[in-house]
Amino acid sequence: MGSSAVCADLRPLGPKIIRASKPLGSWWRVSLRLRVRRRVNGTNLATITVAFIALGLTAAEPRDFRAADTQSKDHPTARALVHMSELVSDRTQGRHRMIVYPEGVLGEQEASFEQTRTGGIDINRTNMAPLASFVGKANIFGLPFLFRSADHLHRVLDGPIGDDILQSLEPHGFVGLAFFESGARSVYTVRRPVRTIDDIKGLRIRLQQSDLMVQIFTALGAEPVILPYTRTKTALTTGLIDAAENNWPSYVASDHYSVAPYFALTEHTMTPDVLIMSMKAWRSLDPADQTIFRNAARDASIFLRGQWKNWEASFRKQALDSGVTVIEIDRKPLEAALTGLYTKVLTDSHSRHLIESIQKDQ
Repeated sequence: MGSSAVCADLRPLGPKIIRASKPLGSWWRVSLRLRVRRRVNGTNLATITVAFIALGLTAAEPRDFRAADTQSKDHPTARALVHMSELVSDRTQGRHRMIVYPEGVLGEQEASFEQTRTGGIDINRTNMAPLASFVGKANIFGLPFLFRSADHLHRVLDGPIGDDILQSLEPHGFVGLAFFESGARSVYTVRRPVRTIDDIKGLRIRLQQSDLMVQIFTALGAEPVILPYTRTKTALTTGLIDAAENNWPSYVASDHYSVAPYFALTEHTMTPDVLIMSMKAWRSLDPADQTIFRNAARDASIFLRGQWKNWEASFRKQALDSGVTVIEIDRKPLEAALTGLYTKVLTDSHSRHLIESIQKDQ
C-alpha cells in the first residue's frame, strides 16, 4: 500500500469500519469484517475479511467504450475492432468492454471524428484525411505513389516516422493507438473503363473530404465530388457521379461493385487508416489499462495486417465472379502528372525531411 498509513482498532467486536489516522477522501475505502469462529485453548480465533478498494491506485472503474467505424460489419477494419474488443475484455478480466458500431451508426466520418475529439465517441477507426486539418504532416501518407509496396509502408509505419505521426495527434485531443491496414486505392467506374490517364478527364468522381485528394484528381483532369462514404452507392446508382475510388474490401463490402463494374488498378495511394482514442476516454484509464488498450490496438493492427491479403483476395474473387472487369493501367503517366503535387504539399522542412526518409527506405 506504499506510504499510505491506516490505523484501526482490530478487536473482534463484530462489523467495524477501520478508522484512518487522517481523512482518506476518494482514495481509499476500507472495510473490515470480524467473526468469532470457535475457541481453541481458550483463545478466540477470528476469520478476518479485509477489502481494500484503492480508487486511483488500482484499475479504473469498469465501463463500456464506444468504438466507431463507417465500414460494414464484414469489412476487415470492423473485424479488427471486434478482435481488439475481445483482447481488451480478456486482458481486463471483463472490467472494460468495447462496443463496436460499424456502418456509420455513430455518424459519418466527419461527424464521428468531431465526436471523438470532444469525447462523445471513445475510439474511432478513421482514415488520415480528417487528421490532416489538425496535423499537416499527416498529409504525407496520402501523397500519390509514395509507397512502392505494402512492405515499404509497414516499415515506415512501424518505425520512428509512424511513431512521430501518432504522437503528433495528442495536442489536438486524440491519442493515436495504432495504424490500420487500408490497402491501395484504385478508381472504379459505372459506364466506361479507365484504361489511360485521358479516361480520367471529365469523370465526376466521389472523394472523401480531403484537400489533398481533391488536388490529386483535379491534377488528373477529373471533377471531384465530395460525398459521405455511406451515400456513395446511391450516387453511383443515380448518376450523380461517374466514379469513386477505394480499396478492394470497401468496393465489395459496400456493394459498389454491383453498380460500378469497371475497376482500374490505378493504386494511386496506399494511405493507412488510424485508430484514435479521445483524450477524455484515455484519461479515464489508469496507466496499466492505458497500456492494455494501446497493446490491444497494436495487436489488432497486426491481426488485420496478417489477414488483409486473404480478405482482399476473397473480395476480389467475389467481384470477378460477379462479372467485374479489372483493368491494368500504366501508372507512369499518372505519376508524371502528379509530380508537382509534392512541392505544393511539402511546404515545411520537417515534412520534406520525412518524405526524403520514406523515399530512401524502398
